[in-house]
Amino acid sequence: MKKIILTENAPAPIGPYNQAVLKGNTLYTSGQIAINPATGELVTATIETETEQVMQNMKAVLEAAGMTFENVVKTTIFIMDMNDFGKINTVYGSYFNEKTAPARETVQVACLPKNVNIEISMIAIL
Repeated sequence: MKKIILTENAPAPIGPYNQAVLKGNTLYTSGQIAINPATGELVTATIETETEQVMQNMKAVLEAAGMTFENVVKTTIFIMDMNDFGKINTVYGSYFNEKTAPARETVQVACLPKNVNIEISMIAIL
């Protein structure tokens, strides 16, 4: 059986998907973008603030599943501009211990939902 993970501390799904699904001891998150869950507004002033909001949304989803960033084993980062990689990496890296950081790929894409600059998804294990 799979368990659906939903929290009011992250943006609500806007389509036929959930914030995350827990199957056994493995959590699969949907991609998060920089929507402030309290206001429903996008946070896109800078790539740093946008990345920070995405990571806070991810933190809320992980916490709703009883996990932390230490449980994350794999991340996927979709970005609009590879020139933002360094700034994104600085914010993203502040959430992980460098010695135990998850595997990751970062891919530049043509477009993201709501024309945001970054979307991140994760896989975590209890």
